[in-house]
Amino acid sequence: MINFLLLVSRQGKTRLSKWYKHYTTKEKARAIRELTNLVLARAPKMCNFIEWRDKKVIYKRYASLFFIAAVDSSDNELITLEMIHLFVEILDRYFGNVCELDIIFNFHKAYYILDELFIGGHLQESSKNEVLRVCSQMDELMEEQKDDNLAAMVAQMSRSR
Repeated sequence: MINFLLLVSRQGKTRLSKWYKHYTTKEKARAIRELTNLVLARAPKMCNFIEWRDKKVIYKRYASLFFIAAVDSSDNELITLEMIHLFVEILDRYFGNVCELDIIFNFHKAYYILDELFIGGHLQESSKNEVLRVCSQMDELMEEQKDDNLAAMVAQMSRSR
């Protein structure tokens, strides 16, 4: 089970964090600080698995972002690495060659994709096409909502004149 997932830039800035177990704000800040320092200090050729507290930390760097997952000590590291890769592949297909700026300016979409993949720290959907289909449906609903809101605003403005 994934306890939490972090996306951290090479400069150490947290771009996305999802917590599947309860941590206080202070514990979250400390975990982010410790793991960011640990991961950024490691050489590129080093193993992508770290034992941290009573957890295993699995991380992978894609372009300028580190994807960091903390899992239970009994979980399989390679499966977790594959889940991270699946998330990155879906982000890549959704945004078309995803970059850090896509995550920064569309963080709500990245969270939505993450929520489609994982529920309670467990992988729920392994099909990239299915996740992308649901995301495109959500995009269509958002566009319809924007159009409806715009039409309502125009109608209200013309009535008030």
